[in-house]
Amino acid sequence: MKKTQTRRLTESAMMIALSTVISFVCSLIPVVPFNFPFGGGITIAGMLPVILIGYMYGTRWGLLTAFSYSLIQMLLGHSTVSSLFLPVEEGGMTLAAALVVLLVDYVLAYTVLGLGGLFKSRMTPGRSLLCGVLLTTVIRYACHILSGTIFYGAWAQWFFEQPGIYEAIGEKVLSTFGGVGLSLVYSVVYNGCYMIPEIILTGVCALLVVRIPAISKRAEANIV
Repeated sequence: MKKTQTRRLTESAMMIALSTVISFVCSLIPVVPFNFPFGGGITIAGMLPVILIGYMYGTRWGLLTAFSYSLIQMLLGHSTVSSLFLPVEEGGMTLAAALVVLLVDYVLAYTVLGLGGLFKSRMTPGRSLLCGVLLTTVIRYACHILSGTIFYGAWAQWFFEQPGIYEAIGEKVLSTFGGVGLSLVYSVVYNGCYMIPEIILTGVCALLVVRIPAISKRAEANIV
């Protein structure tokens, strides 16, 4: 039992480290789509190692691992996080709003990755992991949409007025939506620019790694 627990802890730490390295390396690329101006960016399946822990070792251990990863993500996003706590007159938020953003955009958004093994006993390995990936990444996307709608909606009009890729739809969006509706559309589009490609990449990579014997063996053992 002690050997099993040690192995589980070691592998979890390694997976967290792997996800962190992928995220960190991608964050060093100073261009869209790897880095967006208000946070977020493609990490090339950077969430998958953490999702795999929930798939291999069960939901409870997966959530604990993913929660630990969420704290690391806060540290990686220190520039965005620190900007939340600037004085309101300098573009920051109230303390309550900043704490809610941290809770939704980091703690909740990344902790849900621990649900990656939720379908493990209900489907074939490939399908169950793919469904776990889709569930966790879509929930993460929803968390960012919620946070963006409530706390970053003030940037919506500016966003759709910028020249470039959104210029063609900007006029239509601004003439159709206003208030909360405009904030919601902005948040869906902005966060979708990196989350949708990330979801697709993670799903494809999941179908490849699930064939690795070591991962299949851990999942079949149903260790929780």
